[in-house]
Order: sequence, then structure tokens, then C-alpha cells
Amino acid sequence: MKKTEGLIAATFSSFHEDGTLNLDIIPTVVSGLIKDGLAGIFICGTNGEGPNLTIEERMAVAEAYVGVAKGKLKIMIHVGHASIEEARKLAKHAASIGADAISSVAAFYFKPQSVTNLVDSIGAIAQAAPNIPFYYYHIPSLTGVGIDMIDFLTLAEVNIPNLAGIKYTASTIHEYQACLNYKGGKFDVLYGYDELLLPALAVGAKGAVGSTYNFAAPLYLRVMELFEECKLHDAQRVQLGLVEMIREMTKFSPIPAQKAIMEMMGISLGPTRLPLVPLETLDKEVLKTRLEKIGFFDALKQVEPVNKEV
Repeated sequence: MKKTEGLIAATFSSFHEDGTLNLDIIPTVVSGLIKDGLAGIFICGTNGEGPNLTIEERMAVAEAYVGVAKGKLKIMIHVGHASIEEARKLAKHAASIGADAISSVAAFYFKPQSVTNLVDSIGAIAQAAPNIPFYYYHIPSLTGVGIDMIDFLTLAEVNIPNLAGIKYTASTIHEYQACLNYKGGKFDVLYGYDELLLPALAVGAKGAVGSTYNFAAPLYLRVMELFEECKLHDAQRVQLGLVEMIREMTKFSPIPAQKAIMEMMGISLGPTRLPLVPLETLDKEVLKTRLEKIGFFDALKQVEPVNKEV
């Protein structure tokens, strides 16, 4: 199978101030991502507040992104839900509108208790859309499901015919490397921790999914370029700047903070939904000042976007 190369942005939710969906801004978001050189988008995941949306809203968001991004970016739609039956509905819908791939977390209320239980549960979702690639979304810090991923692949490759790979969002680089090399690299394993992109490249990563790629992709792409050129010291320097940005951002609630950064860069995505709370005006100002102090915006300006014209 063809492996994903490059960066995939885990897109954010977009709301009007009254809390209703703002779909009108999606073409602007997509245009910016294409200009910045993104390879794809991951819709309605953690950063898209998928669990905070109704399935009808998730379908509307998916349709809006497919409508403007199809054929321009790889479109991956997250269909995970606490209810497997609802996840199956989302999977069928994603396939029907032309998604390139679907992905799902493990059930996160009643959690799978064994690798067999996980594969059975995830398989039920994947089977609802058997003709498009499926990626298991491994994010144990949020789901509480930390089953060994080599054990998962061993069983899932037999029981989930359309399994394409894993969206691997965990800091366990050694297990990620093992997954990358499982059966000679059989699966497409995308790395999901932006702050560890360079270490992931060092063990063989070619594709990654992340939230800060929405607004800092040119710098991450520079890290990848420098790594490929064997300019490790320079790659480390650029990656460190990104780590410092993330350290400042995570002094606040990460998703509201990142939406605030998007606003600083000219794209207002609106509030978040409870229990997530938008940053207060003062916190936004503090965050902006801290990002300016570490030179984040200046560094971004110094890197040319991949696609100057869209």
C-alpha cells in the first residue's frame, strides 16, 4: 500500500459565537492549509471536538470539508464515538461522501479490556465502511486504552481487512518504531505528537498528524527538510523552537489556546464547547506576548510557504 508522506492537520472546530457550527470559514481554512504545504486533513478528531458534536453536526462538518478539499488534500474523517453503533453510522456516511480514509479511537466510556475485545470493537466500526482504508486512532492518554500496538496489529491484520494503519498519538517512540517496521513496514503508521516529530523521523516516520500543523506547518516541514538533508543540528534548532511554542501553549488549555493562536494569525474559529472554555482576553494577550518573546511568529515569517499561490 502507498504510505502517507508529509503532514496532516488535525483541524479545529469552528463555531459562531452562539455555539452553532460555522461551516462558512472552512474554505478559508482549507486554502491556508494547502498554501502551507499540508498533505491532508484529519476531521472531527480531538482538536475538532468530535466528541463534543452531535453526529449530525459531525456529518455536516465532514461534508463541508470534503466539498472544498476533495482531490486537493487527503481527507481522513474521525468516526469514533462512545457508542459503536453511532460510530458505524459516521463510518458509512464518511464513505458515502468520498472520504479517503476513516479513523476511530477505542470506546472511551466502557473501555475494551483486552486486545481481542479492542479488535472486535474497532472491527465492527471498520466493517461499516469496508471499501475505504481504516486507521486505528491510538491515544491512550485520552481513551485510557493502552493495549500493546504490536499485539493489536497481529490480531487486527487478520480480522480487519481494510486496516490501513494507526494514527499513533503516544510518546512511546520505541513501540511506534516497532509498529513502523511490523512485517517489513506493512502498515501506514502516522505519528501524532507534534513536539516529538524529529525523534519520530529518526526512527522512520514519513507521515504525521497534528494540531499545531494548522498554524506552524512551514516550520515542521523545514524540520523534515533539514532532517532529509542530514542537517541534524539545524533540524534540532527548529524543532526546539516548536517545542518552546508548545510549552507556552500548554500552560493554558491546549485546544482553546490553539484556537486563540489561529485567531492571532487571522482565522477566527469561534469559541469551544463545554467543558472546554475559551481563553479570556487577558490570557490571549499573555499567550501572544510569550510567543512573541520566544520568537515564534518571527520564525514563521522567515519560512516560505510551500505553495505560494493557491
